[in-house]
Amino acid sequence: MNHPSVAVEVCCAYSAGREFPAGALAAWISPNTGEPVAQVGETPEAVVAEVVTLAQEAYQQHRRATPAQRSQWLSQAADALAAAAAEVVALIVADVGKPRRVAAGEVQRSIDFIRACAREILNMGGEVLPLEAIASGAGHFGFTRHVPLGVVAAITPFNAPANLLCQKVAPALAVGNAVVVKPHPAASRAAVRIARAFSDGGVPAGLFNVVTGDRGAALSLVSQDRVRAVTFTGGNQAAEALSRVVGTKKFLTELGSNAANVVLADADLADAARRIAGAAFEASGQQCVSAQRVIVERAVLEPFLELFVAAAKALKVGPADDAATDLGPMVSRTQADRVMRIARDSVAQGARFVLEPVQQGCTVSPGILVAAPRQSPVWTEEAFGPIAVVEPADDVQQALALANDSEFGLQGALFTTNLNSAFLFSDDFDVGALWINEASRYRLDCYPFGGSKKSGSGREGVRYAMEELSQLKFTGMRLSR
Repeated sequence: MNHPSVAVEVCCAYSAGREFPAGALAAWISPNTGEPVAQVGETPEAVVAEVVTLAQEAYQQHRRATPAQRSQWLSQAADALAAAAAEVVALIVADVGKPRRVAAGEVQRSIDFIRACAREILNMGGEVLPLEAIASGAGHFGFTRHVPLGVVAAITPFNAPANLLCQKVAPALAVGNAVVVKPHPAASRAAVRIARAFSDGGVPAGLFNVVTGDRGAALSLVSQDRVRAVTFTGGNQAAEALSRVVGTKKFLTELGSNAANVVLADADLADAARRIAGAAFEASGQQCVSAQRVIVERAVLEPFLELFVAAAKALKVGPADDAATDLGPMVSRTQADRVMRIARDSVAQGARFVLEPVQQGCTVSPGILVAAPRQSPVWTEEAFGPIAVVEPADDVQQALALANDSEFGLQGALFTTNLNSAFLFSDDFDVGALWINEASRYRLDCYPFGGSKKSGSGREGVRYAMEELSQLKFTGMRLSR
């Protein structure tokens, strides 16, 4: 991969076809080279306010655009993003360190998601309400419809800089909102490039905007009076800080996780080991639904563990620009150091390695621990890195109790051939989404995705995100007969 010898300066905001020059700059260090790859601007509060004003003006101008028109805009945006796909992939590889093959899959998924929203808006309706079912409702007629919220602030993370951005932007635009995105610094160049693609595709100026920076820009954005809703994907501490500023605005969150993957004795062990290894370690474990706690019925613990270690060792650790790489570098040296510290602290408290992770700069190879105490960080915290802990359970009920032993509840997995066990977990495993015989990182965009407990509120997924980012409006009429 070719890296610029001098870091590229990123505009601090993109709005209405304009790139606002950066003020204070901070270097973003490439996890691939350890050298500055971009200078990311912190958007001043005055510029944030100006961008929100431009978004509000665009919303007012286009709020009556028909679903057919919005669908056309999104379809054209998807075509424009497809034309820019190679450039966006290169930015993700360079700035985030995501393996090229995985980054290419992410960008294609983003394009497919935009097209799905373009189709769905054509079928999104309200309902006619049976007002005359109530005696006093005789002679009255009522109906509901979805109407936009206005300006939506979207704060997005680094780990899927194209997909998690499009998961928020496309549904918001489909239902008639304007959007201002504040990406993670590592995702800034990708976010601006995607916004330009939407503009190239014909999305009207001011409907899709970007402000760059870190904590200050995010807090400034969500505090703007003209922002009507905030949708956020990130960590719990950041969500708590934002919530104190968001106030009474609608606040949708997809937060932390510590995904449990349960393997019962009747499962196909080789299949489960292979799928869970991919879910735990690919993309360096930097996914909110990466497998972290692996709970295995004791009768098959040893054969599963052997298969799991072998599956982890089969994954290729290498440079991000190698198409064969499964695990590239983590997003920063700080994050790689943090994951190794979680592993070491857990071992110090009594856990032991069956596959010890090795760190080289920002890259961490797969790590598998066993015998971790319940208070150890690998069991209690979100590792967000390529380490997993395997824990035995005596029976199905204990496996369920261990799976629920977490303050998080985003998405989980159960491997079994027993239908009763599947329905038991469906009823009592406290997560927002559950997969049977797929690992926890498996996700499709056609179902409601979101968490329970400390893993957030609200749902994403094509139709579900569109419902969250609009509001139902009721109209009632008294009929004269």
